[in-house]
Amino acid sequence: MLALTLNTNEVKDRSAAEVEFQSLDKQARSHEYALITEAPSLPHRLKISHLESGKGTKRRRRSVIRVDKTTISPVDSVTPIVHSAYVVLDLPVGGMSTTDEAKNVLAELTSFISTLGGTATLLYDGSGTGAAALITGGL
Repeated sequence: MLALTLNTNEVKDRSAAEVEFQSLDKQARSHEYALITEAPSLPHRLKISHLESGKGTKRRRRSVIRVDKTTISPVDSVTPIVHSAYVVLDLPVGGMSTTDEAKNVLAELTSFISTLGGTATLLYDGSGTGAAALITGGL
């Protein structure tokens, strides 16, 4: 179960500084958080949600963690723009007996986004191999 306030290093920015979010809306299968210091006209949100479908061994769960941050465009200093990033984990929960493979694919994704080559150091600044490809549109 997630805390009502994410404030003990659960979320960090690109400089590895802690970013604090507080609960805004909690439903049965979703939870939305708002940055504690956000301006009403510039929302900065984190949301986690789950959706299940199918039956028996065909049952699947689609879980999404999404971050949306509104800023003012540096191009014209007027227009609000939204930056979004999200991760989807789509699991065959009806056919799973352990969470080992789910943990493996998340570890592989996390390491690809947050590391360079053989290093084990997590890079929060967007310079990891996968993060750089996402940001620049590179292949």
